[in-house]
Amino acid sequence: MQRNQWKAASAQLLKHWSRSGISQLPTSTAESHSVAASWLETHASLVFETPESANPRVNADVSSDSQVAPPIAANLVAEPSPQRQSVPFTPQAVAEPTLKSVAEPKTLAIPSSSPRSTSPISTTQPGSAGTWNSKSLPILERQVAFDALNAQVIACRKCEEIVCRRQRTVFGVGALNARVVMFGEAPGADEDRLGEPFVGAAGQLLDKILVASGLKRPEVYILNSLKCRPPNNRTPAESEIENCRPFFEAQLETIQPEYIVCWGAVAVRAVLGSTDSVGRLRGKFHFYRGAKVLVTYHPSYLLRTPDAKKLTWEDMKMLLKDMGLPIPGKS
Repeated sequence: MQRNQWKAASAQLLKHWSRSGISQLPTSTAESHSVAASWLETHASLVFETPESANPRVNADVSSDSQVAPPIAANLVAEPSPQRQSVPFTPQAVAEPTLKSVAEPKTLAIPSSSPRSTSPISTTQPGSAGTWNSKSLPILERQVAFDALNAQVIACRKCEEIVCRRQRTVFGVGALNARVVMFGEAPGADEDRLGEPFVGAAGQLLDKILVASGLKRPEVYILNSLKCRPPNNRTPAESEIENCRPFFEAQLETIQPEYIVCWGAVAVRAVLGSTDSVGRLRGKFHFYRGAKVLVTYHPSYLLRTPDAKKLTWEDMKMLLKDMGLPIPGKS
């Protein structure tokens, strides 16, 4: 390595420190270069006898990053400037606040008496009157909405165990401007065959109840919690009710009835989200959005337990009275 190369390297280093803002650093001059060169000659063995001296390519590329750099002479050393305090990086110190700042999302517990909803449409808490989420539509627009919704029901394949066995989907029938919606549980064999709710033995009993109450089947709207028949008429699973929830909630929101009659425990679970017994919930009104909800026994249960028919009749009389309709047979 030649002396002039070290002089160039020292000059470069001094300029670099000067640009870095080191205080009281003399300007790079020929005198400072000479001092550095003198030190180099005195301590030549520290530089020229290194292994890298045999490699001309390494020695030719001299910079401030060299392994051995000439120190600044004593009269050129500036007073040390205040240096920034170095804060060691501790992964744990960073990670802990981050974990604490991102709290786990709280899952709100839904009480058994409140409706469970996974659809964007929220439901009203039972026990307090609410309102419907959208404005009332004209009849023609309701029909268009129902046609589109029915197409979605037919195309639905969420409940694999049911879809592979069903014959037809059971959407619902009745007046799209009905004051009362009759809300059942799930289709049976006859409903699965015909695609209409309440057409079997239970449906015939429902027709008799409507006639006795002075109501006509075409004046109400009838639908079920499920749109497809569960195998062997088993009780619908909670997941199956939730899969159908967007459909029946959209139907209710479109019709916006004044009253909903829940026939049986499955209907109660779907509309009110309650697992309480029908016997405990009947005899008073509950609420779902803008509708009053009446709970009574399913016609299938009445066929098996005829003594419960008088209780259902009491429920229907309470409905008629609240609707402002006369009670047949009462003088």
